[in-house]
Amino acid sequence: MKAIAITRAAQNGSNLDFLTDIELPQPTASGHDLLVEVKAVSVNPVDTKVRAGFNADAPRVLGWDAVGVVTAVGEAVTLFQPGDEVWYAGALTRPGSNSEFQLVDERIAARKPKTLDNAAAAALPLTAITAWELLFDRLGIKEGGNENDVLLIVGAAGGVGSIMTQLARKLTRLTVIGTASRPTSQQWIKELGAHYVIDHSKPLTEELARIGIKQVSHVASLNNTEEHYQQLINALKPQGKLALIDDPHSLDALPLKVKSISLHWEFMFTRSMFTTEDMIAQHQLLSRVAQLIDEGVLRTTLGEHFGAINAANLRKAHALLESQRAVGKIVLEGFAG
Repeated sequence: MKAIAITRAAQNGSNLDFLTDIELPQPTASGHDLLVEVKAVSVNPVDTKVRAGFNADAPRVLGWDAVGVVTAVGEAVTLFQPGDEVWYAGALTRPGSNSEFQLVDERIAARKPKTLDNAAAAALPLTAITAWELLFDRLGIKEGGNENDVLLIVGAAGGVGSIMTQLARKLTRLTVIGTASRPTSQQWIKELGAHYVIDHSKPLTEELARIGIKQVSHVASLNNTEEHYQQLINALKPQGKLALIDDPHSLDALPLKVKSISLHWEFMFTRSMFTTEDMIAQHQLLSRVAQLIDEGVLRTTLGEHFGAINAANLRKAHALLESQRAVGKIVLEGFAG
């Protein structure tokens, strides 16, 4: 089968040029695994981080978002059968979705939304899982609740922020504030339903004061947490909650003490990495997100379609993502030839 893998570590600077078209044997499904014929994928920051950190002897297939068709199932599978159209974000510890066929555990996959085509659906699984888990599992927001609370989403125009803005606005009673520094990004966040948009290139406390918000109860920091950390502490109410998904070089939790601010990490691969008892929760939440899309409550966060799934197009997608100028998600579709 065709696949795209990272084949060499960086010698000097980036190893982007070593994303390579290769051929691999088609895998076989067993246990809880589905064998999926991949139809469309999207690119996430984890793709670029794993690529940049690659230093192994064997090529590694990247990719953690996919839409495809089940072609075979393992003997323990109960949720799906061949012919089902599915979507998922995969597992960090297994070969990725940048290949014609992929194995994925049924407990972290769900049926794709019926109203979206493959490309539009591929934009969503990883970011939807991340946003859902951060909002409802980590920050403890209640569906239909939190009427008097204010959520600040730092980096709201990216993939996770784009779906979190919708979830928070549509499923809760939170006041939702998104941050973005460019006009196109700010307009995108407004279209997704944020009550307010502020500029994170300016002091956040000053930007909040500009819109008449003194303090916020919850923060979802999706990028540059280290840069904004003290401002986020200042902006949070006493007993507020701070959640993050990025990778600061260091994070001193001591300044959170005086306000009794709680700190929450979200890593969507935790459940699959440790085969947690509630691993099936990702199947359940992806099923719920698909339902919400089909009901018109949520919309795709597809930003740009980069064409066929091949090394050249993936290199372009990685480069745009690393520039931090992508709005919405970058999607690729189909294996040409």
